[in-house]
Parts: sequence; structure tokens; C-alpha cells
Amino acid sequence: MTDKKLAIIATKGTLDWAYPPFILSSTAAALGYETQVFFTFYGLQLLKKKMNLKVSALGNPGMPMPMGMDKWFPVLGTALPGMESMMTFMMKKKMKAKGIASVEELRDICLESEVKLIGCQMTVDLFDLRRDDLIDGIDYVGAGSFLSFAGDADICLYI
Repeated sequence: MTDKKLAIIATKGTLDWAYPPFILSSTAAALGYETQVFFTFYGLQLLKKKMNLKVSALGNPGMPMPMGMDKWFPVLGTALPGMESMMTFMMKKKMKAKGIASVEELRDICLESEVKLIGCQMTVDLFDLRRDDLIDGIDYVGAGSFLSFAGDADICLYI
């Protein structure tokens, strides 16, 4: 076991942004890091019992599009009704075909690996979330409490 610490602030609640905090924190835990992930604002979506995560190409010009669509399909077209659902379906299908773990599986691995998953109490209150909406095994603290850990961390990431 190493004395290294990793602190992550997760602020995004979409399918594509769900993977980095869970992959990085579970990997760090496997390497022996003491790891905490602070979920705030839209990042709290990743702690919901029933997630309905989507992915959108809108505002994400780096997202590779199927059939070379990024070369000929106008970016504004990604805002058309149904495009977000189509892109989410396609991404999930590709991830499954590649054998990539689901967000739920990665989240469970984090909990099993003793990664401390933390819900921002202020954001829980702001969005009128109930603790029943969120998974078991997480802590609720304010930014100050998390920052006392992050201030001593070897690596701090904002995702």
C-alpha cells in the first residue's frame, strides 16, 4: 500500500463523462492510492440509483462520428430531435461490442475497491435530491471537507 492520494472532482453527468472519474479512481485504488471522488452539480447524476445517462455530439467537436459523419454532417444537425438518443444508443452498442464495462459496473468496482464516493451536500440540497435517489455507500460533505483531503493529495483532477 502506498501513501499516495488521488482527489477527483466530477462535475459532468453524461455517459461519455461518466467513465473518466470511475476508471481513474478504480485504477488508482488498484495501485494502492487513497482515493476520493467529489460529485458536484451534474456529476451527481453518476450517483443516482437509476441513471439515464446520454451522450451528445452537440458541443463536442472531438467526438468521432459513425460513417464519417464528422466530415459531412453539419454540427448543428446534432441538435435535431432524436439525435441524442441515436448517439447514446450507438455509443452504448459500440462499448458493449468492445467489452467495455458499464458505468454501473465501474461504479460498483470503485465501491468494492474502497474508493470514497462523495456527494456534494450543497448540490444535493440545491437540486432537491433525496438520499433515497442516490446509491448506498456514499458520503455527503461540503466542499471544505473534501478540500482538506484534496489539499494533501498527490494528484488532483477536475473532470
